[in-house]
Amino acid sequence: MAKSKQISSIDIGSTKITTLVAQIREEDSSKIHIVGAATSPSRGIRKGQIVNIDEAVESIVESVESAERMAGYNVARAWVSVDGTHIASQNSQGVVAISDPHGEISGEDVRRVLEAARAISLPTSSEILHVIPRSFSVDSQQGVRDPIGMTGVRLEVETHIVTSSTTALKNLSKCVGEVGCDVSGLAFGGLVSSLAVLTDTEKELGVVCVDIGGGTTDIVIYVDGALSYSSVLPVGARNVTNDLAIGLRISLESAEKIKVFISQSRKDKEDEIDLSPLALPEELKTISYKTLVEGIIRPRLNELFQMISSEIKKSNLAGLTPAGLVICGGGALTVGLVDSAKRILSMPVRIGWPTGLTGLIDEIESPAFAASVGLLKHSLDNAEEAGLGNFLDKIPLTGLMGKISSALKSLLP
Repeated sequence: MAKSKQISSIDIGSTKITTLVAQIREEDSSKIHIVGAATSPSRGIRKGQIVNIDEAVESIVESVESAERMAGYNVARAWVSVDGTHIASQNSQGVVAISDPHGEISGEDVRRVLEAARAISLPTSSEILHVIPRSFSVDSQQGVRDPIGMTGVRLEVETHIVTSSTTALKNLSKCVGEVGCDVSGLAFGGLVSSLAVLTDTEKELGVVCVDIGGGTTDIVIYVDGALSYSSVLPVGARNVTNDLAIGLRISLESAEKIKVFISQSRKDKEDEIDLSPLALPEELKTISYKTLVEGIIRPRLNELFQMISSEIKKSNLAGLTPAGLVICGGGALTVGLVDSAKRILSMPVRIGWPTGLTGLIDEIESPAFAASVGLLKHSLDNAEEAGLGNFLDKIPLTGLMGKISSALKSLLP
């Protein structure tokens, strides 16, 4: 029987908490085989940040236990998404001399140059979440993707650094820890969403990926195949729901049902939309399409894309993204969204769907699950970095402790 490796992800969003349990099988390691998936409504979380630990823990437990029941085994470790307006980013450079007297660059040189790039001034309340290499330079040769094995005397790197609030990370880790699950690692939601929906060609050409969640909107920009800018806006799809509730004088729950209903029905622009299948408590039976979409939803979407346009201009990368805009997240399914994006941003726009999955994927083949799927892909790329084996390698042990370390490493998959 072929061996398989288990990986898990918990996407903690403002609207929903999604847990995915997957297997990576030896016969096809490029495919992620989903064996458990569950979603529960978010409580105790506002705009991506924990505001009530007890309520948040209950929501996470509900999601994790449902996924465990479906998969048939426990989630012992998981990668967790981080979101919120506390996320910030900047680009940094590092430079080191090659340690090998023959001038051959090793993995240790790459690690040292990335460590040098981390030397940035940060507020005491912030910490570095990701250091992502954009490109390397070996002596005078620029634009090197992977310098290992090359020969030179000086190694430079340009990196993109994503920072986060230390308090937000601790609260997130505490909530997941109380569920009885270890945190394999934390990753920025916008980054992992882009891993799930962007193609290599789009990243090479230059592309903007926007993840519209319930309470926040993540923006990441790739130029020449490398992440070059990231930020988070404090608005999301819930703002559209709020406008519908106020405009139609109905509850938020009814407004959400109407928003989802018209997005899924994909009807022609009829004068009246029949809402009787929803059986709303307000007894709203029909509504004008023009009033709903053009009067309430479109102005809010236009406002959101104006903010995204300002953010792209702020990045100074506006002319370097010919592949256009890729939109994912639950808000990507909002009716009229693509039209608004094209009108405001004047660039190609498509909806991003997660790829590279097999197994129980009926529920999660949707832009709304981009971050959850992206976390699984990120966990594959960073398996060694977060693994116990890597941790043991860093400890210089001798004698009895060395033997214990070797024994432990031999037991690891």
